[in-house]
Amino acid sequence: MAQALGFSIVRMGDVVREEALRRGLPISDAAVGGMAHAERQVHGLGIWAERTLPRISGERVLVDGLRGRAELEIFRNSFGDDLSVVAVHASPRTRYERMLRRRRTDDAGSIEAFGARDLRELSWGLGDVIATADVMLVNEGTLEEFRRAARTALGRLHG
Repeated sequence: MAQALGFSIVRMGDVVREEALRRGLPISDAAVGGMAHAERQVHGLGIWAERTLPRISGERVLVDGLRGRAELEIFRNSFGDDLSVVAVHASPRTRYERMLRRRRTDDAGSIEAFGARDLRELSWGLGDVIATADVMLVNEGTLEEFRRAARTALGRLHG
């Protein structure tokens, strides 16, 4: 939807997966998530935002994958008032069911791993990012319902 509205898309997860591939790691939840977490412990919780910044250029950019307060602060320091945060929320059950249908190799392999991933991301400050977002989109309905809501929200922010 963002691309249709003229935004370029930068996915923080691509930065993480590319680093995992560079290191020869398998693209699995345990390997990629473990490496991302270890990098945060060594270099600080904002490391993935720092590594994503060079990919951001232009006026209408949507950065997907913000996972914590430290990352948000790095983007706020770089973009100031030009930054808007849009949180997309769905219940754990909905997200798990969608993940099973998606079948990406780095998805959690079980409900237990999915829960552990949620807890890991919450420990980075994800809940704070969601709670302080400029816009909250609830994604519990159909894809078309979500597209309509996203189109409206993004249009309001950056018409």
